Amino acid sequence: MDLADYVYKGKNKFKLKNFSTDSAGGLISKEDAETEMKKNIEKMISLQDKLYADNHYALLLIFQAMDTGGKDSAIRNVMSGLNPQGCRIAVFKEPSAEELDHDYLWKAHKNLPQRGQIGIFNRSYYEEVLVVRVHNLLAKQNLPSGSIRDTVWEERFRQIKDFERYLYENAVIPLKFFLHISKDEQKVRLLKRIDDPSKNWKFSEADVKERHYWNEYQSCYEEAIRETATEDVPWYVIPSDKKWLSRLVISEIIVKTLSGLKLYYPELNKEQLISLEKNKKLLLDE
Repeated sequence: MDLADYVYKGKNKFKLKNFSTDSAGGLISKEDAETEMKKNIEKMISLQDKLYADNHYALLLIFQAMDTGGKDSAIRNVMSGLNPQGCRIAVFKEPSAEELDHDYLWKAHKNLPQRGQIGIFNRSYYEEVLVVRVHNLLAKQNLPSGSIRDTVWEERFRQIKDFERYLYENAVIPLKFFLHISKDEQKVRLLKRIDDPSKNWKFSEADVKERHYWNEYQSCYEEAIRETATEDVPWYVIPSDKKWLSRLVISEIIVKTLSGLKLYYPELNKEQLISLEKNKKLLLDE
């Protein structure tokens, strides 16, 4: 799979319309994709173990999407089989009173993975340049009037870029996924939530209301991706009308990234090896 089809590193003009929502990037079938996914999960299990043992890097997976974009199912399926002790997940919903009394990156700082861990952000601080912008919510964020300037969004893009550069330079590797779905596919998924009793609990009237802001969200996503993508911390725009395809692409990116870190199990020195043999003998002699 050519991952270059899905990555944007900030060097060229960026338009969401230039990225397909349903392309398979070739003639891969659903069955073949699911087979490859299983292989990737096995690789991820091994690489996660090395990441934990190596204890030099952390991986931060950031999932953004329109409503029904498949964030939850992607996280559940792609990360299945991993050791939960080596993972940390944070969900970014409507901010609490405590969160509003801090800067908008506070929750992200608080929930960063430790070295050796894989962190998962289901939505993220990018909501601060998406839903906050679409619905003009800055006035509700306890900010002084002087902080709400005409340049506030450009400032936040710069702050986010600086934050992600800081993470990368401190060996916390962000992987940013935008699960790209079409408006038609979103409609299909919302109707399924209504028609399938087992999915009724997922349905929210707010999701239907938010569809009225589809174009505004697409515009804000486009600018956010364009302004915060870099060579070291690019955006991956994942075609997500077919969930089996999006899961495969995400797993490929994670495996490639972890493999590129050249992770190793710690090697014992001479004294430690002698101690191992000594303790082995003690156990065998019991």
